[in-house]
Amino acid sequence: MDRTFELAKVGSRLREERERRGISLRELARRVGVSPSLVSQIELDRVNPSVSTLYALVTDLGMTMGDVFGDNAQEAPRPSTSTRDHDGLVTLPDTRRVIDLASGVRWERLTPHTDPEIEFLHVVYPVGGESCPADALLTHGGREYGYVTSGMLGVRVGFDEYELGPGGSIAFDSSSPHRLWTIGDEPASAVWVVVGRAADPRSAL
Repeated sequence: MDRTFELAKVGSRLREERERRGISLRELARRVGVSPSLVSQIELDRVNPSVSTLYALVTDLGMTMGDVFGDNAQEAPRPSTSTRDHDGLVTLPDTRRVIDLASGVRWERLTPHTDPEIEFLHVVYPVGGESCPADALLTHGGREYGYVTSGMLGVRVGFDEYELGPGGSIAFDSSSPHRLWTIGDEPASAVWVVVGRAADPRSAL
């Protein structure tokens, strides 16, 4: 059954914040270590950023992932498919905010509104999907908790690698270099929680 997601306008929100801070496109690209053309394409929503590039941009601009997803509370209510979500406590599959990332990775926000303290996500890694290249591990503030619901997900934390199948879970400090990728010939899905990412001291720069 097809579901209609509300795709977050990642690029436009990044561009608005960059311009508000008076940072040139070229300077932002230099800070995060990517080309100006890539930043431009991301800001125009023509290219999906990788997980690592999105985190780098968000951190450098002092934003939270909630800022990138946007907040449903500021928008006109969408038609509800259930009377249970009229109070804004429930998020149904067809009302989730979604970010599509490079290599087909998809993040679906599981909270109805922005929560600055926590990122509560349903993540999908397609066959061949990864959070970052094997030689460029990701680090940021906070602590992560993951629970795999289907498929096989590889997780590297520091020098250690783990293979998680359905029912497998993991918890680690996000400041440790880490990477996620799909293992095998079927997509991997997981429930993922990041607590305290906004505590990353770089986000206040």
